[in-house]
Amino acid sequence: NEYFSLSEEVADALADRRPVVALESSGVVHGLSYPLNLDTALDIDKTIRAGGAVPARTGIVDGRFVVGMSEEQVALFATTPDVPKVSTRDIGPTLAGGGHGGTTVSAALVAAAQVGIDVFAVAGIGGVHFGAERSFDISADLVEFTRHRIAVVCAGAKSLLNPALTMEYLETLGVPVVGYRCDDFPAYYSVSSGVRNPRRIDDLTELVDAIRLHWAVGNDGGFLVTHPIDDLDALPADEVYALVREVQAEAEASGVQGPAMTPYILSRVSAATQGRTAAANRSVLLSTSAVAAEVAVALRERS
Repeated sequence: NEYFSLSEEVADALADRRPVVALESSGVVHGLSYPLNLDTALDIDKTIRAGGAVPARTGIVDGRFVVGMSEEQVALFATTPDVPKVSTRDIGPTLAGGGHGGTTVSAALVAAAQVGIDVFAVAGIGGVHFGAERSFDISADLVEFTRHRIAVVCAGAKSLLNPALTMEYLETLGVPVVGYRCDDFPAYYSVSSGVRNPRRIDDLTELVDAIRLHWAVGNDGGFLVTHPIDDLDALPADEVYALVREVQAEAEASGVQGPAMTPYILSRVSAATQGRTAAANRSVLLSTSAVAAEVAVALRERS
């Protein structure tokens, strides 16, 4: 496909049917600040390789989808804060414009599916926002889960989202949600959102068989695997949710809306916690990447 560019490492791994883990790139631009964003991105790659899989960070560079961004390309995104976030709806215009774009979960899933990657890692997925009954603010991530046979490993939904409504919406869409060695749906910076996972599986082989059999019987959508942040790096969920609601009200009063809302809230929450959320963010990015590598390796072994 003329609109895709695969790194040699990713292309070889896919050709040899070796395990690959896809990643997004919007977090490099709009997540942690430089140089922590770059260091964390490179450490994620190392974590995935150490787990026996190949990392495949997706992004749009000079009007082409890149799957397997180089260190130079990641560094470019890490030091260029005006690179726009690209969701599913933004892919065509961004490619046509010939510029750069940091893929969100939804756009990264499109890229991963096109080249045949079946495991994706991210710290927190998008979901249903607090107040969605008024704003209808529901992430495109959730719909995109229904379109591709990709196992998504995450630490639940981002902390600015309503976990109960997010779980209800995933149920409506028929997306399986399984806690890997955890009872509760995690809350990104926190171990638990207070909402239970529909199922818990502790054995990796059983988890991978559940993913494989979900697809084997004809389901075309994704499979959500949740795994929480380490206890030592976690923040209290009540504290984070209260702070998020306070900052969200402030953002709405200031006229912040649309794609600008998430980075605004995350930035203000990070400042209010004296950087504790940044440390938690790094921790959960590494832990979900490690689990995703395990899943990718086991999925190849069971295929």
